[in-house]
Amino acid sequence: MNSGNFFTKPPGMEGSLEFAMNPCKVLIGSAIRQKPAILKEFLQSLMELDRTNLQTDYFFIDNNDYQESAKLLREFRMEGSTVFLGAANPTEAYRCTEETHYWNDRLIWQIAAFKDHILKFALDNNYSHVFLVDSDLVLHPLTLKQLLSSGKDIISEIFWTEWAPGTGELPQVWITGQYSFHLGGNSMPEEEKQRQAAQVIAQLKVPGIYEVGGLGACTLISAKAIAKGISYRRISNVDYWGEDRHFCIRAAVLGFGLYVDTHYPAFHIYRESLLPKVAEYKRSIKLAKKKRRENRQIKRENWQRKSSGNKLTLSMIVRNEADRYLARVLAHARQYIDEAVIIDDASIDNTADICREILQGIPLTLITQKRSTFSTEYRLRKKQWRETVKTNPDWILILDADEMFEDKVVAEMPKLINQTEFDYYAFRLYDFWDEEHYREDKFWQAHKVYRPFLVRYIPGFVYKWLETPQHCGRFPCNITELKGALSPLRVKHFGWANPQDREKKYKRYLKFDPQGVYGIKEQYESILDPAPNLVRWEE
Repeated sequence: MNSGNFFTKPPGMEGSLEFAMNPCKVLIGSAIRQKPAILKEFLQSLMELDRTNLQTDYFFIDNNDYQESAKLLREFRMEGSTVFLGAANPTEAYRCTEETHYWNDRLIWQIAAFKDHILKFALDNNYSHVFLVDSDLVLHPLTLKQLLSSGKDIISEIFWTEWAPGTGELPQVWITGQYSFHLGGNSMPEEEKQRQAAQVIAQLKVPGIYEVGGLGACTLISAKAIAKGISYRRISNVDYWGEDRHFCIRAAVLGFGLYVDTHYPAFHIYRESLLPKVAEYKRSIKLAKKKRRENRQIKRENWQRKSSGNKLTLSMIVRNEADRYLARVLAHARQYIDEAVIIDDASIDNTADICREILQGIPLTLITQKRSTFSTEYRLRKKQWRETVKTNPDWILILDADEMFEDKVVAEMPKLINQTEFDYYAFRLYDFWDEEHYREDKFWQAHKVYRPFLVRYIPGFVYKWLETPQHCGRFPCNITELKGALSPLRVKHFGWANPQDREKKYKRYLKFDPQGVYGIKEQYESILDPAPNLVRWEE
């Protein structure tokens, strides 16, 4: 389903993404009352962050009981950075055991005040972002750059915690309320709540960027959000527990979305017994880095990345598209593609004839199937990939028959493919509800995330697929192990642009996924909303 929402993975933000932005001046901040052994690991992970081409300074508020912890903060140094150190004597007992951490209201709102002090300092001193991190986290070296690359005003990196022994790990983000993982309120049947929660938890373990309802503890905040009034202070008429809830409610009221990145989960040393696992976490990072490096260096005889002369192959699956958008999509695409591979999935109209007619003069491989196989989409997608690879493409662009780039793609596409640094590009997709408007609401936010449409084909790379009957993805699921980039080019999706198509798709999703196993049932129902929120398209 071409939409972004709380649960559906918004593909295309995975892997190593480069970003174009003005030089960032980031203040890394933390209010610290921590045991020395845990604090040492936290500070070491800050030192190991990739800060290339970034200006970073540090602001720690020393609220420690332990003199050794205070000494660690005083001795912390980073070349090229300024370390600001504030001090606040502990006024309340704070106890951490192997079972849990013991908080009270006074401690919570003291921490909130510390965080707000750091935010104000950042705004007053012209920092572009604040990265607030709890001192019991060990960060992946790529965390800061990944969060900055998202372009989000408020985004956290995920981590997982067993809040009580034997209860299973849960993330520090949530969807609604105090700490819930479902939509629909308390009136929803318990079985449905549990089903949705299980789906959310499973999805958050897949690399991506997701919009959520609440977050905290490892959060990048833009100066724009701070200037608009973002803060952790208590909202007097809200009784939710914890300063992060009040921060998130305030963010929503001010119009800021809340996002979580799941590419580089932090390790949470919630209890001292987890300290030995820090080494294991760091080993996993090194292994992943080695794997990415090996994938980048994949070569075979007579093959290498080219900076010019790359062939772009359009790959599509079509079915009964003659009276819809196919002719328009192909006419637009032929302006910038070099070849096309199209699978006609058992059309009973003249779809195949339109493909031949519009693409006349462009090399075309047209494969017609007598029986539709879309009900097992991953098999159809794997066949599409195999047939496209047979044509020896340099780059593969996969579009649906109702998707079309904005016009500037004609000039920009050669720049994207004729380079040797990036192996895939991610774009934003806009769900049009008529010819001039796209839809934007709780369930329809595809344009707020990036997803891959364009991939360099690398001989020798072992491509892997998500083998689910529906929503398997148009590309192999491991392409994001390669190095990708975000493109400002936008994709227009007309699949929902007329009422008849919406009705057909609604019935199709209910037929193939009646329980909402591969998507969200509430989103399926929203397809027929008689008065959706629409936004006018601007070229």
